Amino acid sequence: MARTYRSIYFYIGKEFLISFLVAFLFFFFIFFVNQLLFLAEDILSKRAPLIDVFLLVIFSLPLIISLSFPFGALVGALMAVGRLSSDNEILALRASGVSLRRIFLPLISISLIFSVISFFTNDYFLPRGTVNFGKLYRELIYSNPGIELESYTVKHYQDSIIITGKVSENQINNIMIIDRTEKKERRIIKAAWATFNRSMEQEGIVSLELENVFIHTTDNKKKREFEYIESERMIYNILLKDISFSIRNPGPAEMSSLDVYKVIDEKEKGFRKKIETHKRELMLKKYNLSQEYFAARELLNEKGKLPDKNLNRLRHYLEEYLKEKSRKITDRILKLYKLEFHKKLAVPFACFFFMILAFPVGLFTRRSGRAVGFGIGLFVSIIYWGMLFAGQTFGLRMDVSPVLSMWMPNIVIFLTGVIFIILRAKR
Repeated sequence: MARTYRSIYFYIGKEFLISFLVAFLFFFFIFFVNQLLFLAEDILSKRAPLIDVFLLVIFSLPLIISLSFPFGALVGALMAVGRLSSDNEILALRASGVSLRRIFLPLISISLIFSVISFFTNDYFLPRGTVNFGKLYRELIYSNPGIELESYTVKHYQDSIIITGKVSENQINNIMIIDRTEKKERRIIKAAWATFNRSMEQEGIVSLELENVFIHTTDNKKKREFEYIESERMIYNILLKDISFSIRNPGPAEMSSLDVYKVIDEKEKGFRKKIETHKRELMLKKYNLSQEYFAARELLNEKGKLPDKNLNRLRHYLEEYLKEKSRKITDRILKLYKLEFHKKLAVPFACFFFMILAFPVGLFTRRSGRAVGFGIGLFVSIIYWGMLFAGQTFGLRMDVSPVLSMWMPNIVIFLTGVIFIILRAKR
């Protein structure tokens, strides 16, 4: 009998893997094309070497793969179970004495394997891909600074802000640069045209040749005084290290779960210190208020009237206390890291929860099993992604638990699956 079950497990598993492969490639293609369009707009249009663009795509694959696994598992399971159900193979297995639990076992087992693969891809390969992506992108900027300076953008660098107009070839139309002089005076440079001039004699420097230049300089100590200069031509040098500085370091989404957890632990220590400081401040203001209140009450009992001076002081201490009491101690960055930490767990293990929903829903399919399963899978994927986005928004902007915010979509999927299982059991 065990051999019979092994054959059944193998058959159902093979059916699921075939459907999963189709669904996985579908989602992979969507995410891949999206990334390719991004690179084409930002890098290919600037005539970057194709081999470098290819490597950038490779370094982006871990994120694409980790996202494709859960949704591919959902759609693949719906397609596979829908096909088996519409062709009456589920009915034949049941008539042969095979329970739904036996049919479900290979699907749930494979989904757990997919969850682990998705988590490992997101947790191990994604951080390394992000680091390599950043390194290669910096090298591309060094060889072609035009990649970074795009049309109609505002770029914040380490010591300056560059606002560009239309960028074509090596020219920038209507450029504005905001920086500080050596004396720390604020300076605004505006030019009608700017041309890239990579100096081979000065490595690590990009020279902008500005034409029709207007320079406005203000002194922080003498705000009503300013200087301006007009010039037909000016050379403005940009350090490439300042450009590469603008490429952000990996955020929590690109870090491993262990690294994110370490940052959370460190930030929570600082957050607890803030709370303790807030409590001490609140107790001090409460003490000052109570002292002023008792002094005012004694004065009122003695003179029968409270002088305006004492009344104003009492009102002042009361306002300070209420202001401190109503002040919320929050840490937005800590919230963001907690949300990303639980998202790193919730999304990969959605494979498991998707299977609990997909199996009973697929059993209800009677015709065109694969097509119907594919359509339902896409619909559920959109709903799940919407819930995930809403959870992240509520968790960041409101006092909603990060655990609940990120795991709620999985909980909803799980409860919906349980409802369908109960409905199926009653038939």
